[in-house]
Amino acid sequence: MQSPFSNLSPVVKNLLIINLLCFIPFVALSADQYDNLIVSHFALFYFDSPLFKPWQIITYMFLHGGWSHILFNMFALFSFGPIVEYSIGSKRFFNLYFICGIGAVVLQMLVQAYEVHSMTGSFMAAHLPISDPGVMVKLQGIYDGPILGASGAIFGLLIAFGMLYPNMELMILFIPVPVKAKYIIPVYVIIELFLGVSQFQGDNVAHFAHLGGALIGFIMVKAWGLTKTNNFR
Repeated sequence: MQSPFSNLSPVVKNLLIINLLCFIPFVALSADQYDNLIVSHFALFYFDSPLFKPWQIITYMFLHGGWSHILFNMFALFSFGPIVEYSIGSKRFFNLYFICGIGAVVLQMLVQAYEVHSMTGSFMAAHLPISDPGVMVKLQGIYDGPILGASGAIFGLLIAFGMLYPNMELMILFIPVPVKAKYIIPVYVIIELFLGVSQFQGDNVAHFAHLGGALIGFIMVKAWGLTKTNNFR
């Protein structure tokens, strides 16, 4: 019986391996140790935060905050990555993945900068005297809240997949019939936009990072002149 991993494309295979290796500290360390040794140095923080380091723009993509987080992202990479990589080539796929991951946090940080400015009148409020307790709590969430995970890059990958294979039918959890990619993937984007704008209390997901990855994925497919295939119509 052929292994399900035998047809993995090279970049997808290496990304899966690196992500799984980077998840080992989450499993091996206590929550406090993981936060102090790994998250504080390699997750991404707001650019004015004392915890921010330039390399975090790349390293944040390889960290995950739990089993469901990494399983969802790696399942999506495993499911959609190979067909996109075989379609556009490994070099372009590599560029797509990382540029979408970087673009994801650029948008997230722009949104954070807007929020900080709207509260304080400055994009850099780390050393400003803040007397309002409510503002302090919100600023602390922005300055001390890490961004981690491959989701931004994955959303860029999903958009590329949907643009290249719009008529491929997908089976979605809780939906008993297959749905074409051109219908289901835009729904994901709309949901992320709704959740990002709504800012529900207790929601610590970086929804605008997902939207940033999706936007960059769309732009890159258009800029490269990639067209949809005639398969699965």
